[in-house]
Amino acid sequence: MENLEQKIQQIEERNQRVEADKAWETSWTRRLLLTTFTYLAIGVYLWVIEVSRPWLNAIVPAVAFMLSTLTMPFFKKLWLKRNVKNIILLMTNDDSPGKQEKRKQNFQ
Repeated sequence: MENLEQKIQQIEERNQRVEADKAWETSWTRRLLLTTFTYLAIGVYLWVIEVSRPWLNAIVPAVAFMLSTLTMPFFKKLWLKRNVKNIILLMTNDDSPGKQEKRKQNFQ
């Protein structure tokens, strides 16, 4: 019985870590940091290769990156909606070679 309680405790701890990771992945702090680092990296690169007005030109890719991070949840939902059935099929226990290959093809 103690082993079962330990496993439950481990699962609960893992779930807390997963929730914290998910919160970080979707946080505005992370998005703003990534946008800032993208802007700085591109700005430095443009400055090094002597592009005129590198810091102004670095704004476009940084904003584009930010917009891409904002639209990803929308596209993730669309993808999941289309593919969740195939994912479930892949997770079934029927491992006959013909069916397994067909599921793989459907998933791609």
